[in-house]
Amino acid sequence: MEAVIARPPLPAGPFLVVGLARSGVAAALALRERGATVIGVDAGAVAPATRARLVAAGVAVHERERGVGLLDGIAMLVKSPGVPREAAVVAAALERGIAVAGELEVGWRLLGNDVVAVTGSNGKTTTVELLGHVHRVARRTVVVAGNVGTALTSLAGTLPGDAVVVLEASSFQLEDTLAFAPDAALLLNLTEDHLDRHRTLARYRAAKLEAFARQPAGALAVLPAAMAADADVGGAAERVTFGPGGDVDERDGALRWRGAPLIECARIRLPGAHNRENAMAAAAVALARGIEAEAVREALATFAGVPHRLEPIATVAGVAYVNDSKATNVASAEVAVRSYEHGVHLICGGRGKGSDYGPLVEPVARRASGAYLIGEAGPELAAALAPTGVPLHDCGDLERAVAAAHAAARSGDTVLLSPACASYDQYASYEERGEHFRALVAALAR
Repeated sequence: MEAVIARPPLPAGPFLVVGLARSGVAAALALRERGATVIGVDAGAVAPATRARLVAAGVAVHERERGVGLLDGIAMLVKSPGVPREAAVVAAALERGIAVAGELEVGWRLLGNDVVAVTGSNGKTTTVELLGHVHRVARRTVVVAGNVGTALTSLAGTLPGDAVVVLEASSFQLEDTLAFAPDAALLLNLTEDHLDRHRTLARYRAAKLEAFARQPAGALAVLPAAMAADADVGGAAERVTFGPGGDVDERDGALRWRGAPLIECARIRLPGAHNRENAMAAAAVALARGIEAEAVREALATFAGVPHRLEPIATVAGVAYVNDSKATNVASAEVAVRSYEHGVHLICGGRGKGSDYGPLVEPVARRASGAYLIGEAGPELAAALAPTGVPLHDCGDLERAVAAAHAAARSGDTVLLSPACASYDQYASYEERGEHFRALVAALAR
């Protein structure tokens, strides 16, 4: 299927790429591939291998610089999602009237393929990978990209024309869009997250809704049914909904598509009510875009999930160990704790995001046997969880938390790593944190 939405061309250059991690490097290389002059800058150190790769491609690399002095003659500043808009170089560019775009915007303009953008506070990675699985079951050419791992710009010039890109789009990426208008956009949910960056829930919500703001007629907007008439969503796309009263909903133990049975809930391989919501959302996108119901059914019945999201690691002496390191906000951790009836030994903490931990109190009080606190947010979590009455253990780091939970847990219990926080105080990523948990559990099983 060819894309229905025209992309405005990028300027000829020069470009200043700010932030030389995965996204920035991909953008710089893609722009150089089309012959543009590219300058890369990073406020920190650039890995030697990364520097060598960029220099070999003809990118001028500046490290440990803010970049304000590099703006003369720049046609567009391309910002990595981790760089805040308040950064001095970004503010200076905006003052001068220089266009500021994110890597996602640049990648979308360079591609000629249909793009299905998935955003929301929770469930993005699971739903993106599920949609990729749906397409593969339906024998459609698909690639999964964006915040899930593969930078969108790295795909430029590599895909056949019929390939669909299923794109995980974070608020950090969406707030830096200028013309971005995906062929289909899906909003899974909106709960408090990233307030350390966006400051207010209203600004966070506005960033998410950028996925819909410029969609023309002929595009598809998939939303929770409760938002069906929400004027804030914007755009002119056809609206399709999921959830109670939506085009895809759950009734009588089955998911239904516009009233017709789609699949019995018992056949959906992903467990939990939150994953039924993800399944409804994915089904709504796929069916509205013409994928056969049988392929959707098969995909929902066979998709096993993603690493670091309620991922069973091992059972040791009757105790289940579950890796939910991807639960980097409170709402996601709340869902994880509610997935178990009792006997949860919750390992939580890390770098906070300015969120309220109050929603954890009731499920922890009802379902947990103890909480093991790690990282910078440990003291704040201890204060928030004190009313639960469950034993709170100030462990500091993951190794001590796993050891303490292992000592306390009994057969039939669950040791659950579901941090409710980012990982950056002690780890480079939630994946690294999850892999450390996996290694610690493996050591217990020996």
